[in-house]
Amino acid sequence: MSSKPQMEDELREKIIAQPDFILEDQDLMRALIAANERAMGHNIVDLRGIAMERLEARLDRLEDTHRSVIAAAYDNLAGMNQVHRAILRMLDPVSFETFLRDLGGEVAEILRVDTIKLVLETVQDEHDPTVRRLGSVLSVAEPGYINGYLTDGRSSSPRQVTLRQVSEGDPQVYGDEASYMRSEACLLLDFGPGRLPGMLAMGAEDPHQFTPQQGTDLLAFFAGVFERTMRRWLS
Repeated sequence: MSSKPQMEDELREKIIAQPDFILEDQDLMRALIAANERAMGHNIVDLRGIAMERLEARLDRLEDTHRSVIAAAYDNLAGMNQVHRAILRMLDPVSFETFLRDLGGEVAEILRVDTIKLVLETVQDEHDPTVRRLGSVLSVAEPGYINGYLTDGRSSSPRQVTLRQVSEGDPQVYGDEASYMRSEACLLLDFGPGRLPGMLAMGAEDPHQFTPQQGTDLLAFFAGVFERTMRRWLS
């Protein structure tokens, strides 16, 4: 006797005992539905089959959306942890010079940007000893420069956070590193009444690290903490 009937009986018994194995397998269900349609012939419209195809397409879209939402949530959580770590490191120094040097060092590394520059509007000469001593992180500019830089010379009001891609950075902001910059995040800083504004520029060699389509909530929070910290130093 052939063993084929025994195998068929055994398989049949397994299916009857555990039908969920087939119902939960999308490839098997597609094969069964296709076999049913072939048995019915081409002249019969299977409304149930059409409905199942549409439901399956909707399910696939929902699964894709679900994956996208989870991925975005993980990315947001990772970004939030980065910003929190950077803020804690920024609050450690007990001197202004150390504060600025850490900004361009460990804080930039935590945020995974290639450079961070602090731009201050001032009437002070750029050759002032303090400015020269902190020149690797600190840049000074004439009053009105930051507004023009953030708006590209337009008459509109600058946003608190500006994300954009650039062909290269501005040498007045990035110095010798300007030619390597391909995207940047610019944070407008308010140091309080009677003080000129400032700007924190985060530059990246990756043109896709900062783009206008990205969210700005975490960077706005970082800017808020930074400007409050700067107010204490400036006072």
